[in-house]
Amino acid sequence: MAEPKAEPKPEPKTKYDRQLRIWGEQGQSALEKASICLLNCGPTGSETLKNLVLGGIGSITVVDGSKVENGDLGNNFMVSESNLGQPKAKCVCAFLQELNDAVKAKFIEEHPVTLIETNPSFFSQFTVVIATQLVEASMVKLDRICRDGNVMLIFARSYGLSGFVRISVKEHTVIESKPDHFLDDLRLNNPWPELKKFTESIDLDTSDPVAHKHTPYILILVKMANDWAKTHSGKLPSTREEKREFKELIKAKTIAPDEDNYKEAIEASFKVFAPQGISSSNLKRILDDPCSEVDSCSSDFWVMVAALKEFIANEGGGEAPLEGSIPDMTSSTEIYINLQKLYQAKAEADFIIVAQRVRDILKKIGRDPLSISNDLIKSFCKNARKLTVCRYKSIEEEFNSPILPEMQKYLADEEYSVAVGFYILLRAVDRFSANYNAFPGQFDGAMDEEISRLKTTAVSLLTDLGCNGSPLPEDLINEMCRYGAAELHAVAAYIGGVASQEVIKLITRQFVPMSGTFIFNGIDHKSQLLSL
Repeated sequence: MAEPKAEPKPEPKTKYDRQLRIWGEQGQSALEKASICLLNCGPTGSETLKNLVLGGIGSITVVDGSKVENGDLGNNFMVSESNLGQPKAKCVCAFLQELNDAVKAKFIEEHPVTLIETNPSFFSQFTVVIATQLVEASMVKLDRICRDGNVMLIFARSYGLSGFVRISVKEHTVIESKPDHFLDDLRLNNPWPELKKFTESIDLDTSDPVAHKHTPYILILVKMANDWAKTHSGKLPSTREEKREFKELIKAKTIAPDEDNYKEAIEASFKVFAPQGISSSNLKRILDDPCSEVDSCSSDFWVMVAALKEFIANEGGGEAPLEGSIPDMTSSTEIYINLQKLYQAKAEADFIIVAQRVRDILKKIGRDPLSISNDLIKSFCKNARKLTVCRYKSIEEEFNSPILPEMQKYLADEEYSVAVGFYILLRAVDRFSANYNAFPGQFDGAMDEEISRLKTTAVSLLTDLGCNGSPLPEDLINEMCRYGAAELHAVAAYIGGVASQEVIKLITRQFVPMSGTFIFNGIDHKSQLLSL
């Protein structure tokens, strides 16, 4: 009897179809090449890693020196009763491997704190280190190690009904930031010669009703902006009255009530009023950043920024490279396709110039002129107006010298008082643990004494930070003692979801990772970012 054939493995494009639509093949490729180290595989760490394994991360290494205990069965779905007494890292690793056999998984049965103390070079092999449930002293040491080794680091912790997530990277550059709202790059108020010429071939006063109602709003606005400038000393509408008048002129051109293209032109007229050139303050900061003065040690991103800077000052005439896409609009098919080709041709021409400048700069600084791919340069040009650079304070700097006015503002603000209260208390419980060898409320004992000790510790911490006299809510201190350092699965799953999302942003270099410390307040079901 013939043995049944094994089920064929799904192709990556089918397997990861939904996420490929979000971050594309380039993003998925980055995930599949990434190696992740997880420190502590309790519910918070396990949930974080589960999301990444399902997403097709390249390899994982789970570090945990503890054994599976009865308490783990109630908050970690990745261990079972049959695992009692076994290494937790081994059991979680086996479970995760079953979720996606394409992921390389291994475990190290060792306590993360010991590894941080005795083998700091261990961490240099990873793309990202996810450190969960670490106390403050270990966080500071690990952060120093990862910064020295240029390894991306993310901290996550759940504690009762609270938790936090904090990224720590010296510098993180993003080309595809994908903002929710961004002004189309149509150059309506600064058209290049070919667009001007194409616009001049269109007659807005045509007597043909079909042609009149199928002229795309881009051409309507470019033509009318040009006509306005001729009668206003070369200037476009700037005052409220002028903008209103410009819209009325568009409206006056309509000859039928069903002309959607003119309605679109009126709605999009604000794009004509936008300032020419580099209007994004974010891009201006990047262009003025000292890192844009490149040398042989500069990253590919900053080499491309240097080329972009040269392009804007020369061929771009004060503008970034054109993105090359146009939105949907009412138009005849022929005109829309011709317009689309016009934008694509301009974007391609800009890319060729920037690419050549990149090659010239690479040669000048003694690097291989072809070391930056055309695909990356093209993506850079397309997203030039949306570039983002994130820099994070070290954990040590934040813990020892937070931005005092911000801390005081949060403490005084009713909207943020609980979030900053949890932030202070999550640090205070670590001091408490260092002093008393246990977290408040972790073992049966005199709760009132534990509350008093935690309050004293929190007040001392606030004084050290320069916020003496700032009270913390008594109820919050009581709650932290009641939690007894427990990891609740529901909170751990939420924190793990947030942490894994940020890891994906870091690895794919798409979307902008959150800045500051993310605090989850499970009492009020609120999440807030603290910039300290």
